[in-house]
Amino acid sequence: MTLPEWVTPLPSSAAMRAADAAAIAAGTPGTALMERAGSGLAMLAAHLLPDGPIAVLCGKGNNGGDGFVAARLLHAAGRDVRVLTTSVAEDSTGDAAHNLARLATRPRPFDPAALEGCTGAIDALLGTGVTGAPRGAVARAVRALRASKLPVVACDVPSGVDADTGAIPDPEIVVQAVATVTFAAAKPGLWIAPGKLHAGAVHVVDIGVRVDAADAQIGLLADDDVLDDLPSRSASSTKFTQGHVVACGGSRGLTGAVCLTAQAAARAGAGYVTACVPRSLEAIFEVKLTEVMTRALADADGSLLADAAHVVLDVVAARGGVLTLGGGLGRSDGALACARVIALRAAAPLVLDADAIAAFAGDPDALITRTAPTIITPHAGELGRLLGTGSAAVDAHRLDSVREAARRAGAIVVLKGDDTLVATPDGRVAVSEGGAPALATAGTGDVLTGVCGAFLAAGLEPWHAACAAVRAHLLAGRGAAAVHGPDGVIAGDVIDALAGAIASGRYAGRQ
Repeated sequence: MTLPEWVTPLPSSAAMRAADAAAIAAGTPGTALMERAGSGLAMLAAHLLPDGPIAVLCGKGNNGGDGFVAARLLHAAGRDVRVLTTSVAEDSTGDAAHNLARLATRPRPFDPAALEGCTGAIDALLGTGVTGAPRGAVARAVRALRASKLPVVACDVPSGVDADTGAIPDPEIVVQAVATVTFAAAKPGLWIAPGKLHAGAVHVVDIGVRVDAADAQIGLLADDDVLDDLPSRSASSTKFTQGHVVACGGSRGLTGAVCLTAQAAARAGAGYVTACVPRSLEAIFEVKLTEVMTRALADADGSLLADAAHVVLDVVAARGGVLTLGGGLGRSDGALACARVIALRAAAPLVLDADAIAAFAGDPDALITRTAPTIITPHAGELGRLLGTGSAAVDAHRLDSVREAARRAGAIVVLKGDDTLVATPDGRVAVSEGGAPALATAGTGDVLTGVCGAFLAAGLEPWHAACAAVRAHLLAGRGAAAVHGPDGVIAGDVIDALAGAIASGRYAGRQ
């Protein structure tokens, strides 16, 4: 299944090799492609690296060949360049060997001492086709480069980062770049953590290669067009036609989460929002939620009981709409039992978040029995509990983890982070461009849940709804930061910025 137009395909390394081969078969010499790549690398390195000597670290493959071209052009432009290799000259073949021979001076075998006095470096050690941790001389060069603290521009992908997944096999042997110059199209690993955190700013250089994106399964979510299909209110609209969101959650000490979800759903366009909350705390919600209806649920000392599930199911059955479940729920036995019953029996579309995810810890497969669409919105810790692997495993393998959860649960899974990943059961993944550090504060995940619920209630297809919600949430985070500064933003500020963000995104997407 092809990606929609509102995501930019991120081709695999295999697709890029096929594109290069097709260009060469069509008559473009490989040396011409390497010259264009090296020229782009040189131009951006000259712009990004401080004045002074530049160390160009080259491996034996085509990535090293790109480095040789960049070194030659930087030298011709008057820069002091030190070309350092991790292999003997005879190891370079084909186009790389051709460009090695064109260097004005013979490169030196890599020695950490050669980095002394340099003001910057180019990493042209390993290319996109390499998997596994760097080894041998390359590993020693990467370690020395890390220890030098020099600003580094990476060629195509930082050495030590898996270009297809963003995984880093050995966190001690990976280049930390200030920028990555990549060719023809960005690769998934440059946008997915932890690789994203090592790539720096990503610059794509056009080298005249046409990439066939028809089979791409991963795309970058950086286009406001994803918001275009959201319906707008008209003269004939009523609160009932604009979508109903039922927000269920809350417990003693955690009343804020479900309030944020309910308020975000309303601000994101839902015409009618009902909060299903513990009976003993209902008065608190009545004060906090002036635009939202409430329904009281059976509880014990502020935590929901399993018997409360039938009320929520009755509300959804009577009024329809979309159910959001989990914000502030707590992890008492009764609350988790209640969440599990609601999730498995509700015939309505469901957004599963926070503590409700814990009701399925180690058992995501149970959710595949649901008959209505499901969106799950975990952070790494919650996804780790869901899969039974732990947060560290998720952080190290974000792409694989989100795909596994989506497949096993038969759900759309939104793995939150600066690189928020939105995965479908069939393996498609949209990767948010990120760039909203203001969202790193408590409660913004509850806001995202509410936006997901509102967009589902508006009639968007589930993956589209989740992607649109992630984009709107990002824009709102940026908007809130413009007012309060990134360090001063709280979740309520993001809600206040939602309507404007959605409206401006729609407008921008229709230009």
